[in-house]
Amino acid sequence: MLDDVDPFIGVDATALPEPSGLAATWWWPKPQVGNTHPGAAHPLGMVSACAYSGAYPTGYGLYELSTEGVPAPLYDRLVASGFTHFQQSGTGAIRKYYNYMRVTPMLEPLDALGRTWDLEDEDASPGRYRARLESGITAELTVGPKSAVHRYTFPAHADARVVIDMSMGGLAIPYGATVPLRAHLESVEPGVMQGEIVVEGAPLAVHIECDVEGWRQLLWYDRRLMPGGSTLAFDHIRPTTLRPFGFMWAGPTTEGQNVEIRMGFSLRGVEQARKNLERDGASGGPSFTRRAQATRASWDEALSRVHVDTHNPARREVFATAMYHSLIKPSFAPDESPFWPTKGPWVFDVSTMWDIYRTQLPLLTALAPERAVELANALLTICEQEGNLPIGYRMARGSDRFGRQGSALAHTFIVDLAKLGLPGIDWEWALVHLAADLRRTYGEDYLIHGVTHPISHTLDIAHGYWCTAYVARMMGDDALAAEFERLAGRWLNAFDESTGLLRDSTFYEGTKHNYSFRLVHDMATRIALAGGDDAFVSLLDDFFGFGADAVVQPGVAPGLEEMTAGYALGRFEGLNNEPDMEAPWAYHYAGRPDRTAEVVHAIVNHQFGTGRGGLPGNDDSGGLSSWYVWASLGIFPVAGQSIFLLHPPSFHYSTVAMAHGTLTIDTSGFVEPTPGGPVQYIQSASLNGEALEGSWVDAAALHEGGRLHLSLGPEPSAWARDVRPPSWGPIKEVPA
Repeated sequence: MLDDVDPFIGVDATALPEPSGLAATWWWPKPQVGNTHPGAAHPLGMVSACAYSGAYPTGYGLYELSTEGVPAPLYDRLVASGFTHFQQSGTGAIRKYYNYMRVTPMLEPLDALGRTWDLEDEDASPGRYRARLESGITAELTVGPKSAVHRYTFPAHADARVVIDMSMGGLAIPYGATVPLRAHLESVEPGVMQGEIVVEGAPLAVHIECDVEGWRQLLWYDRRLMPGGSTLAFDHIRPTTLRPFGFMWAGPTTEGQNVEIRMGFSLRGVEQARKNLERDGASGGPSFTRRAQATRASWDEALSRVHVDTHNPARREVFATAMYHSLIKPSFAPDESPFWPTKGPWVFDVSTMWDIYRTQLPLLTALAPERAVELANALLTICEQEGNLPIGYRMARGSDRFGRQGSALAHTFIVDLAKLGLPGIDWEWALVHLAADLRRTYGEDYLIHGVTHPISHTLDIAHGYWCTAYVARMMGDDALAAEFERLAGRWLNAFDESTGLLRDSTFYEGTKHNYSFRLVHDMATRIALAGGDDAFVSLLDDFFGFGADAVVQPGVAPGLEEMTAGYALGRFEGLNNEPDMEAPWAYHYAGRPDRTAEVVHAIVNHQFGTGRGGLPGNDDSGGLSSWYVWASLGIFPVAGQSIFLLHPPSFHYSTVAMAHGTLTIDTSGFVEPTPGGPVQYIQSASLNGEALEGSWVDAAALHEGGRLHLSLGPEPSAWARDVRPPSWGPIKEVPA
């Protein structure tokens, strides 16, 4: 699978074949671009490195800031002013954008620092990125968990240089820059320099090695060299007084000469940064090839946990790349928290919890359960130290918690670990923080009024109470569990019985239609509220566009009238946006898994493709790519509820390393799916030879591994129409 990955999928505006059938009725309001980058990354690592143009939102690429429709170009061609570290993966507006410590190989004088060169002959694979600047310098980048190694191949030149700008960060868009608050730079010895900058309150340290015989080693400030200076310090930097500063090595080169820059990073000082470089095996001499091979091996091991069998190279490429994008974030940085001094787990770039809790975190739990436990402990420690279970969390003090997007989403992830019985979590400690977090922010209104706005938070918090009740019962606190089960029943207050949809409210990035079909913990009552199975299916059919005309998608800079008309459709957004990711499976609870098969078939085969424009929207830290992985395998997790819903897979045979064993998914009657081709339907299913009458499997059973067999056919069947997935009720209390 490793050789099938294309890191360039999703870096450009969406460029998929014209959709047909059901897929042509979906409306895409959000940015039509994956916002991925092709730079070097390590699986769940702390560091990434990529060419830097200043474009939104990763620092790589072509585009201006975009929140709706087709992104507007910032450049008409690929350019780069150097190569930076720490990028987001597939996000949109997260306020600040990293891209620290830009390394620029140059043949020009230092005054030219900041200009852009055309970027040519790009190539990328997991853990490695290469490109040539129009200056004739070839750059190669690789990373370890906490380090980066740059290798530059120069033409012959009398005075070449490698410049490291410690002063810059962010993007070349309005309000996109990051200004360091303080800095201390030091020339340690020949070939070694180190420094620390404080960015957004986080002290980011770097230890740098560059052993080039005959080159000068210098500090510089305001594009002027500081010969003989061994330190450079700034106690207080203001945006109005900032001048660029950094390190430089300079000297003559022969044709084809390699210059290697090795960088270790830490949020706990330069000494730990030096040790991190050593631990990553990238210190003490040329190490690019060794580090690149080690990172490639790490990616090979991570990606080999899933295998799919297909003779279609394009489908294999899309799946392999989705797996790759699913395992870039969050950034695990054990023993690196800059905000409390103890050792232990710490993570950052939990940037889109409102996406990843449904898809990417269940995938992480299956493929790397020990890392899932590490992540849970990190989130609980953040809560203990900073007061909230984060909805979003970056490498910054007082990190944005993204409270508007959602509430109590970590609860769904953590309770799934409890239900699987994974070791390594102090559940008494966890229960304290899970319970306390439910009362914060929107939770106060929920307790007082039985509902909160945006109304989607009512569903979040209700589900959070239901999840936490399980942990309370597991710990023997039946009184607390009963109270939380009662409070969990307030989800019903969010719905309008006259419409079967959510009540009117404000909504973050969507409408009441996008949020109305999430999988609440009591879907039987939810369907009854809508008027029963037929009425609920009718609502879903309207939402997914069955029988509707094709729509016209927004273009560049769509106007208010166009967007208002599109939102008025109340239509599924085709995974261009995240609130309705799980909606296709709502049909299961009304006895219509055949409808799920039709919708998922249309998404998988129309909304994902090869090439730079192969994603329908922001990848959102792998949330979108993880959706594709689950949908292609034929099993979809219901976050927090510890079940998987079944649908026809996109591959006739696959294997998945689940938490406790290997799951084999095989089929009979399989036909290779194609865009516009026939839909397949499950005729019968079995797990380890035992027939499954319903369209779901308990997660604990599936995580043990075994053989899931799905018999497929060209027509809908009676399978699972009468045996519905579990609903947990009844409602204990519904305040007036």
